[in-house]
Amino acid sequence: MKYYNTFLLLLSLLCSCSKIDIEKKKTRNNDFYDKAFEYWKNGKVDSAFLYFNNAKKIFIEQKDSLNIGVCLLSMSIILTEEGDYLGGQETSVNAIQYFDPKDKSHYTYINSNYNNLGIANYKLKNYTNALRFYDNALDFVSKPKEKFLTLNNKAKTYEELKNYSQAIKIYNQVLEGSNNSPTEFAMSLANLALTKWKQNSNYNPVTEYLKSLNIRQREKDYLGMSFCYAKLADYYSSIGNTNLALQYSEEMFRVNQKIKSPDDKLEALYKLVKYGPIVKTKYYFGIYEKLDDSLRQKRLSTRNEFALVRYETEKHKSDSLKAQAENVEKQKNILIQNIGIGILIVSLITGYFWYRRRQKIMKQEKELEVKNTELRYVKKVHDHVANRIYQVIDEIDNRPQMHKDEVAEKLDVIYHISRDLSYENIGTLYHQQFEKELAKMFASYQSPKVTISVIGNEEKIWQNVQKTVKAEVYAVLQELMTNMSKHSRASLVQLEFQTNNQQLTIAYTDNGKGIKDFSHGNGLSNTENRIKSISGLITFDTKPNQGLKVKISFPI
Repeated sequence: MKYYNTFLLLLSLLCSCSKIDIEKKKTRNNDFYDKAFEYWKNGKVDSAFLYFNNAKKIFIEQKDSLNIGVCLLSMSIILTEEGDYLGGQETSVNAIQYFDPKDKSHYTYINSNYNNLGIANYKLKNYTNALRFYDNALDFVSKPKEKFLTLNNKAKTYEELKNYSQAIKIYNQVLEGSNNSPTEFAMSLANLALTKWKQNSNYNPVTEYLKSLNIRQREKDYLGMSFCYAKLADYYSSIGNTNLALQYSEEMFRVNQKIKSPDDKLEALYKLVKYGPIVKTKYYFGIYEKLDDSLRQKRLSTRNEFALVRYETEKHKSDSLKAQAENVEKQKNILIQNIGIGILIVSLITGYFWYRRRQKIMKQEKELEVKNTELRYVKKVHDHVANRIYQVIDEIDNRPQMHKDEVAEKLDVIYHISRDLSYENIGTLYHQQFEKELAKMFASYQSPKVTISVIGNEEKIWQNVQKTVKAEVYAVLQELMTNMSKHSRASLVQLEFQTNNQQLTIAYTDNGKGIKDFSHGNGLSNTENRIKSISGLITFDTKPNQGLKVKISFPI
């Protein structure tokens, strides 16, 4: 189920202004503002964000408080929709001061701003704060559409808290007030059916889903159609009817060719992999992998662009304040120039060099922050997604008879990991039965051409090892196995686990072609940093065409 923003409502408000509003718009002399909405409406969010920022600067010079707030609100919605929830929250909070809660003409913007704060906190899993902001938004409703959107978002939050009774109560309230709008009625009906099914797994929501689907087909609401197809597929899958689940998944994929929603298309591909025939699993998975990688890279690039724009804005603000301070200081020193002219000259020279040095440091720190963010995401993609994907591909190649449900289960893990890359804890740590998870991972790389022997990987040796240490060890061993499968051409691999004097030692040996050198970006080279982070030691013994020996030791 999706949350609902007020972007379209905001656009319609600005496009359907009165004659007086149009005249004001003509004398406002801010082309950036109109261009920003044009870019936003056409889906060019990076250009829209930049133009809103430029428009805001002009409105600041014109001392136009309302339109400063509208620019900040629009930027905050873009940030939230692009996944920068902290940035969206910060920008929305900054916008609050520019709206007048006593002026009813500001209500739509205030409602939209609080609604965006609710969405940002919802996406950050701060559900209590989200509910508080949705309640604030409801205090500033000026149109039925605003109330409809906010109540839907509030009910969705109660769903996440598993307070289904409260969610159903709100959806019923929305349903009663949406009779004049077919799309609103269809949305509320589908949401209500889904929540009832979540509350009671024996409830059959198909009738409501199909009724909602018929309305959305008639209204050509393709996004709503995609939602209905997805939920019908989920329901039929839950009762074991994979044929209908596949049929609705295919319909979802088809309708997404029209709306071009990458997130919905990913979900449709996942369902096709899960429910489709085994002969098409690799085909769908290939499309899924390419789309997922492209979408992730695009969003990361867009967020970095937004971060740079925000940095330049803060820099401009700092420069402006600094210039004002210097001007006041000059005015003061004019009055006492006969006494303090020497001190003034020294102070200005010192302040100039300090300012230049400070700006240079700030720029370097920001560039380093952006670079570290990119490196952290690259590292996460490599460790948590790329190696997992290669492991699944290798296992499919080694086990042609693997059942498609097992493949879908493994893809589901990768899907949730890639979706939650922005969080620090992705959830890949194995707290219990760690030795079994290792064994499963080793087994996935075994094939008729590669024999893997594991000695000493028993439950007792992992009992006192910390969870964070297990996560690092798992990543290092997976990197060794992936390197072996991709590059070494080994036919025999042996891993031996031993404990002695509160020290755990892992010996890895293969008969492959060895490693010629270690480059800076080499995955095996990066394992040294992981082992150092757990106060351990890793050594590599390798010569070309003479196999590879790796010894890892760390304190328990």
